[in-house]
Amino acid sequence: MLTLPTVAQDDWTSLPALPDTEGFAGSFAGVAGGALLVAGGTNFPDKRPWEGGTKVWYDTVYALGQPDGKWKKAGRLPKPNGYGVSITTPDGLACIGGGDLESNFRDVFRLRYTNGKLTTQALPLLPQPCAFMAGAEMDGILYVAGGISTPTATTALSTLWALDLKQVDKGWKELPPCPGPARILATMAAHDGVLYFISGASLKADADGKPAREWLSDAWSYRPNQGWKKIADIPRVAVAAPSPAPVMDDHILILGGDDGVNVNFEPKDKHPGFPREILTYHPGSDSWGGIGDLPFSLVTTPAVEWHGRIIIAGGEARPGKRSPEVWSGKPVIP
Repeated sequence: MLTLPTVAQDDWTSLPALPDTEGFAGSFAGVAGGALLVAGGTNFPDKRPWEGGTKVWYDTVYALGQPDGKWKKAGRLPKPNGYGVSITTPDGLACIGGGDLESNFRDVFRLRYTNGKLTTQALPLLPQPCAFMAGAEMDGILYVAGGISTPTATTALSTLWALDLKQVDKGWKELPPCPGPARILATMAAHDGVLYFISGASLKADADGKPAREWLSDAWSYRPNQGWKKIADIPRVAVAAPSPAPVMDDHILILGGDDGVNVNFEPKDKHPGFPREILTYHPGSDSWGGIGDLPFSLVTTPAVEWHGRIIIAGGEARPGKRSPEVWSGKPVIP
């Protein structure tokens, strides 16, 4: 959970860009040993997908020691990986699931970074392979919901899994699934003992048997030992918004996200990008609001708390196009 103080409106600044001209989408990102880590992900290094470009998966781990420092290559993931869940824990960055071109993974591990050295600690495997899911940490427990088990799946998972970091040897526990549609690329947040599971897209097979998205505006809460409850629908769809969603002044922040309006936009190289509006959900009143726009349009990227600020490191700027930009912000709830 990200809990940030109220400060000046529109306080977003650029940090040193990732040391890759294209940047990455679907990376893992979080904090370990005081440093910001960005690991793995994908891009199209030569041509855009509509030009015949090939998506490439990466295993490089980059580290930024201080906001005004320089990125360095800290090491590598066990294998190229993208589109898993990233959760910062007191003992390092938990990287959960993900996949590559051929398959999705059950792998779960924690990246530690001490005195400039990267190490990997294996954690219990997921119950099944999973990518494009949402996750968050609450009270020392990692939660993961939704996703897909294979890269070509035409149905999403409705699962909710939990791993108690205080009892790792017990492995992942399967909890009651969300009553809403199974989905990918939802946003999850944790606040005051409750999980929030918001928007995303369900899947179905199109006429050619390939996965097609159905955009979702529903939202749900989950309280351990009490179960799921439907909450107010999000005002607009927000697929692949940075997750876990930041929490500030008792509001959950949805930072942009794809609303699907321009999914068939032509020409593709002129795509305007994704919505920049910051939506806010207030659990106490079960209501939504907004607090202005972001200076960037980035999806399929984690949100990270570092030095008391929200960090968005890279992501997808528009379909087929990544960004190496790294942003640091402290928006305010009026």
